[in-house]
Amino acid sequence: MATITRLPSGNWRAQIRRQGRHTSRTFRFRAEADSWAQAYESDHGVTEKVERDVTDCTFEGLIDLYFQDMQEAGYAVGRTRLHFLERIRPTLGQLKLSELTRPKLIEFGRTRAKEGAGPSTLNYNFSDIQSILTHTEAVHGVKILHEEFRLARVALRRLGFMSRSVARTRRPTVEEIDRLIHYFENHPRQHIPVDRIIKFAIATAMRAGEIFRLEWNDVDMKKRLITIRDRKGPRDRRGNDDVIPLLNVTGFDAWQLLFEQRILTRNKRRVFPYNSQAVGLAFRRGCVARNIENLHFHDLRREAATRLFEAGLPIERVALITGHKSWDMLRRYTRLKPEDLVKFQTSPQPSVAEFIENLMTT
Repeated sequence: MATITRLPSGNWRAQIRRQGRHTSRTFRFRAEADSWAQAYESDHGVTEKVERDVTDCTFEGLIDLYFQDMQEAGYAVGRTRLHFLERIRPTLGQLKLSELTRPKLIEFGRTRAKEGAGPSTLNYNFSDIQSILTHTEAVHGVKILHEEFRLARVALRRLGFMSRSVARTRRPTVEEIDRLIHYFENHPRQHIPVDRIIKFAIATAMRAGEIFRLEWNDVDMKKRLITIRDRKGPRDRRGNDDVIPLLNVTGFDAWQLLFEQRILTRNKRRVFPYNSQAVGLAFRRGCVARNIENLHFHDLRREAATRLFEAGLPIERVALITGHKSWDMLRRYTRLKPEDLVKFQTSPQPSVAEFIENLMTT
């Protein structure tokens, strides 16, 4: 029995599973999908038909196939990847799989560069394309021209159009943070408490998405713990829940900030019930108003990790809070200076009891 599905692009996908094998085609109109499904079901040749049908699809068809498979598996496609894949439908999406050759891919890379895509952006774009191709080969058994794709990436790198992203090193100064907080505290038209969100981001090292997903059901004010659901990680984030403590070691008291926010939201649903894009826009406007250049909201997470180290916490405790699974990943989020370590060594060190007490003091 064929399954006919309307895709986000407006196209129609006809899907048939038979004897453990799978085949599908994408059409502009529902009637075309129905006609193809009926004709195919009358054909008993399965094996060769399956591979030929998918291989003859355009890359746009493979994108639709990928979206459908992700939806069935319960995975959400990232916003950035979704935007890019939808954008290339009229161009690269119209090519058949056999037409995704090295010259075509290089031409696409040059065009993206002319449109303003930087080397790291183009590298991410090709990673998204590779994800679609790998998915098609792994799930549907279609042979991919990996060597053509690999050589295209090599060529674009050697021509200077593509490169890996350079890790950001921007760390806000104490003065910059104070200026931002003062700006939002004294901005009468700003209804979102961006100042409190900035403080909370530095107090907890949480990502923006984690902050705005956090619900009061995941906050234990008595034990001073919060549970971060489906936290980003190197593997599947579903079920990857982290429990982190509400500390007061970075200059801002996470527990006190939540206490203030609970009064504002009346302890209902989300802790910070605001649109992340609206907060990001307000943050950028605040930076412009206070003449702060090249500062992103995500830089606050790096600032938080660095302050945790400066407070004397060892690697394993900092990783418990930030959620990093390896030192290599955590190291990218720290910006410790040699002089800071010298100051720490020469300053009076607390005893173990005093250190634990300081961690939990509010």
